[in-house]
Amino acid sequence: MFAFKRFFCCLLLLLGWAAGAYAQSQPPVIGYHVKTETWSDPLEALGTLNADESVTLSATVTDTIAEINFDDGEQVERGRLLIRLEDSEEQALLRAAQAITDERRNASGRASQLQQRNLAARADVEDTQSQLRQAQADAQALEARLENYRIHAPFSGRVGFRNVSVGALVTPGMALVTLDKLDVMKLDFSVPEVFLDRLSAGLSLSATTAAYPDEVFRGEISSIGTRIDPVSRSVNVRAELANPDLKLRPGMLMEVIVQQRVRDALVLPEAALQPSGNRHFVMVIQQQEAPRLERREVAIGERRSGEVEVLEGIREGDLVVIHGLQLAREGQEVRILGIADDTTDIRSLLEADR
Repeated sequence: MFAFKRFFCCLLLLLGWAAGAYAQSQPPVIGYHVKTETWSDPLEALGTLNADESVTLSATVTDTIAEINFDDGEQVERGRLLIRLEDSEEQALLRAAQAITDERRNASGRASQLQQRNLAARADVEDTQSQLRQAQADAQALEARLENYRIHAPFSGRVGFRNVSVGALVTPGMALVTLDKLDVMKLDFSVPEVFLDRLSAGLSLSATTAAYPDEVFRGEISSIGTRIDPVSRSVNVRAELANPDLKLRPGMLMEVIVQQRVRDALVLPEAALQPSGNRHFVMVIQQQEAPRLERREVAIGERRSGEVEVLEGIREGDLVVIHGLQLAREGQEVRILGIADDTTDIRSLLEADR
């Protein structure tokens, strides 16, 4: 009986050792399916924001302010009366001109009636008509002068601070208020001329600013400068960014990343690469009777944060190892812990295997 127990214990130890050896011969790995993604080469630059439309409103005549119809920072519509200057004298002159116009219109009408009855000369009719046109022109000129006393918003936008008050005397060219159209912003930046052949209108870009570090603003290039700066050897580029929440302001400094040479490419996590000198390899999991590894050399292209573009060596849909490469060897059978994707990361797969 004692010999039998001893034999049984040895058998259990042998089976445990064999199971452990077999487990060691199948190292755990996490796979990743190669897929095609939109890829671009990032071009970084610093840019300055400008309003889509911007103007500093001023007067063209000298007079005092009679009325102000806006508050600091208010959103105003196109055509809204913002400031009215004192125009009582011009209004009186206009009424006088309109009265003269009415008088000459009546005189012209009477002369026409008399001429129809052959009681007035044709020349008298023409003189009264000429005088009527002159009076109408004088009235129109006064109406145009009156418009100089009213400052309207030339476009919809947001006004700045009000630095004048009712009763203040203004002179031609004196800045009264700023108006900016902020729903779309212009982003101006420059890039070295060597990248000129990669730039074109319509290229998408992303921009960030220190004022909103957690937000990314997206837009596209609208135009490219026609000249190269002979000193810096750079070309000016202008992009447009949507600003529906009006968070962006003119003068802001932004970090710009232009997505140039947009293309479809095979993309892998950098963790899948095994560098060897100037060469790069990946472990492909062959799904046959048992998962087995095949070492392949790949040609890589550009890199971006945590990812690499693969030019050749693998195909879309191949299953490659992205975790467990330290113990993985070519031709070895492996135990697949799971497949990492956009919804499942390596950490969650490792925690699930504990």
